[in-house]
Amino acid sequence: MASMLMHTIRSCPVNTSRAVQFAARSLTTSAHLQAQAAQTKSKKTLGKPGFRNIVLVEGVRTPFLMSGTTYSDLMPHDLARAALQGLLNKTGLPKDAVDYIVYGTVIQEVKTSNVAREAALGAGFSDKIPAHTVTMACISSNQAMTTAVGLIASGQCDAVVAGGVEFMSDVPIRHSRKMRKTMLSLNKAKTMGQRLALLGSIRLSHLSPELPAVAEFSTSETMGHSADRLAAAFGVTRQEQDEFALRSHSLAKKAQDAGLLSDVISFKVPGKDTVSKDNGIRPSSLEQMAKLRPAFIKPHGTVTAANSSFLTDGASAVLIMSEEKALAMGYKPKAYLRDFVYVSQDPKDQLLLGPTYGTPKVLQRSGLTMDDIDVFEFHEAFAGQIMANLKAMDSDWFAQTYMGRKSKVGTPPMEKFNTWGGSLSLGHPFGATGCRLVTTAAHRLHKEGGQYALVAACAAGGQGHAMVVEAYPQ
Repeated sequence: MASMLMHTIRSCPVNTSRAVQFAARSLTTSAHLQAQAAQTKSKKTLGKPGFRNIVLVEGVRTPFLMSGTTYSDLMPHDLARAALQGLLNKTGLPKDAVDYIVYGTVIQEVKTSNVAREAALGAGFSDKIPAHTVTMACISSNQAMTTAVGLIASGQCDAVVAGGVEFMSDVPIRHSRKMRKTMLSLNKAKTMGQRLALLGSIRLSHLSPELPAVAEFSTSETMGHSADRLAAAFGVTRQEQDEFALRSHSLAKKAQDAGLLSDVISFKVPGKDTVSKDNGIRPSSLEQMAKLRPAFIKPHGTVTAANSSFLTDGASAVLIMSEEKALAMGYKPKAYLRDFVYVSQDPKDQLLLGPTYGTPKVLQRSGLTMDDIDVFEFHEAFAGQIMANLKAMDSDWFAQTYMGRKSKVGTPPMEKFNTWGGSLSLGHPFGATGCRLVTTAAHRLHKEGGQYALVAACAAGGQGHAMVVEAYPQ
């Protein structure tokens, strides 16, 4: 597949040579879009007769920090608890007014395997509120949110808190399999002779730990290696990737300085300072970025530390309600959560193409086209992954050959795309990013005067997610 894609899809370039210019002007585009929207007749609403309207009331997140920095002495439930407390503080929500709590996470801390429950109890929620934890790689909190939507749509609940957390500063590191078997056998040994025999069987090689890796179990390939191959297959150059990464960091810095990242809450880290902003935003220069060596495929790969998302600690939380419940409690919702889809494809050659597959499906379910979408928020795992998706979305050949579609869905206009930065710059706590995407989409719709946003993300296992978010009438 890779050679076929490289030969065929290079004829479908996506221009990013003006990435820095995009970064400089994208925030000012908001005012233009808002004025344009004011002159345009409002589009149809996606509300359906006989179905409950489900709304996003509020969304918050802790600052997203590079792993090994200020959060390094905490545990995952500490960050999740902070996000939940921030949500309570921002909404004034009574702690017994929620029907259910769902959290997403990827690399679980064994002491708090159901981190949703532990964080909820720590945040002071009523112990009568059930809570469970889901995992779906980088779309875990997307799964948490759509689980909440399902609970409300079915009439089981009226108010659900969803969120996600990831803590990469202290991931579980296991003993080797042989050492684990020996230790378990020691617990069962009944005599001193049996214990001594087991201890005597231990070899130096047994002491080698099993380190976790961001790799596919089915293919044994790291995600970065797959991203590098995907970029090569679609003819994405190193310069294109560096330009897009620089755009992400530049836009994130502008958004941060302009106070647009209002979902970020301040968090007093025990024994340390109060953290109030993301610390991975680092605008550089194309010249400096070009000096970095390939991180995965050496020496000729194009994916580097500068054009990849970094290991991140952070947590997010959103309050989702039925519209009638939100209004009855005096809340002004931010957005409607409308149609969504989950997709899966080949985890070897199409691992990171979730947005390409999810976007046309969710648009079809909603009865919308790309032209109807005012705001695009896509997860940026790697710059090469984003560029490959954009090229796939702009290819009739790919749509016909791999997706069973008659024609391409088309690419998002860059002036509508991730204009407040993305995962490359803001950070990517695996289990928490989905809530950030949806909250940012709602905030951008309000700021820019748009009506529809499209959120999309890829995930390990060759899976993906897409959702349409509709602005709540102001």
